[in-house]
Amino acid sequence: MPVLVDSHAHIDMRLYDKDRDQVLERAREAGVAAVVNVGCNLDSSRAAIRLAEQYSEVFAALGFHPHSAAKMRDGDQERLSELAQHPKVVAIGEIGLDFYRNLSPREVQVEAFNRQLALARRLKLPVIVHCRDAQEEVLSILTEWACGAGGVGGAGRAKEALGVLHCFSGDRELGQRYIEMGFFLSIAGPITYSSLEIARDLPLDRLLIETDCPFLTPQPHRGKRNEPSYLSFVVAKIGEISGVPSDVVAEHTTANAIQLFRLPL
Repeated sequence: MPVLVDSHAHIDMRLYDKDRDQVLERAREAGVAAVVNVGCNLDSSRAAIRLAEQYSEVFAALGFHPHSAAKMRDGDQERLSELAQHPKVVAIGEIGLDFYRNLSPREVQVEAFNRQLALARRLKLPVIVHCRDAQEEVLSILTEWACGAGGVGGAGRAKEALGVLHCFSGDRELGQRYIEMGFFLSIAGPITYSSLEIARDLPLDRLLIETDCPFLTPQPHRGKRNEPSYLSFVVAKIGEISGVPSDVVAEHTTANAIQLFRLPL
């Protein structure tokens, strides 16, 4: 059985309160060796750390999702910084822009995104980036952050692993630009039921996989709560589209996650 890493999950949510132990046991049985539980605000970031302390295979990412950007208060960035000292914190995220729902004003989202990118730079942690209906804006911000004067990437460091574009749905050209900057691209459940031919073009050495559970449930479980054990459906579909054996997809994506998040696997 191939070893898998779920690079983006939200198992701290209440939907798992009654059977979280069983959910993670099913994940282990399906070969999932690590789950990165991603924070959406201060409370869920703290919850991610608690889960990481409780379960050896769970690791934490901390951050304010763009939906929660308007709730980010003075001092929250330093609180995230303090929480990030925990040894099982592996990234800053989920951060970015969401101009589809606009649950926080756009200018507030941009400010929160930039502040958290600066935090990641200071802590030398990779970032997990959310982008919906804001491709141009996210690309511009990340380009400046990664490659601009004083940026994390800097001259001659473009191949450094800076983070991941979570649930990537852009085209080949956009994907290549992020790869050249030093980002990984992550594929989730929608690949099993929608036309994401981009998976055929993405190099395996820059690809991650995720569930984004409880969201984006793959076929054949679509319409139900998602969970890390369903990651194998994403792997199988990537293999089918790209013409690569699923074991090879698993091997590369696991190695990539270990590299990006410095997982002790």
